Amino acid sequence: METYTDRLKIVVADITTLKVDVIVNAANRSLLGGGGVDGAIHRAAGPELVKECATLGGCETGNCKMTDAYRLPCKKVIHAVGPVWYGGNQNEPQLLASCYDNALKIAEKYQLASIAFSCISTGVYGYPKAEAAHIALRTIFSHLRSGYQGQVIVCCFSEADTHYYIQALEEVR
Repeated sequence: METYTDRLKIVVADITTLKVDVIVNAANRSLLGGGGVDGAIHRAAGPELVKECATLGGCETGNCKMTDAYRLPCKKVIHAVGPVWYGGNQNEPQLLASCYDNALKIAEKYQLASIAFSCISTGVYGYPKAEAAHIALRTIFSHLRSGYQGQVIVCCFSEADTHYYIQALEEVR
């Protein structure tokens, strides 16, 4: 059985520096920037990004919208609105999986050959990192198995965060 690890990388990096076709922003519903990775992406992209996002009418949790990347080294940004963690009984797992699924569907539709995900919902939204890693990798592997031919990067904020994804990789592969 193919492991797909040749097309999946788990890295510690600043997502705003990655030279890929598209990065996935852990956005809030307004899409107008915020803290954490969302704020970093908006700052690095420049004011044009927030201007374009202001025309999109926000985005519902679990969904995604794509914009240009402006000053970022990637071509596009997919803004994924992950769920806030309320204990797991508010459809959080389904909403988080939907973020990864919808982002990959957009990448496939627009033939974006490389995609880098931030760790959606695991910062201020409080999603448990181990569970989020499992959901992310299950969804990513589903797309790799069903035909997405691109390179997928999971971009972690810290070396400690990679532990959750490496552990999940061993379990969901």
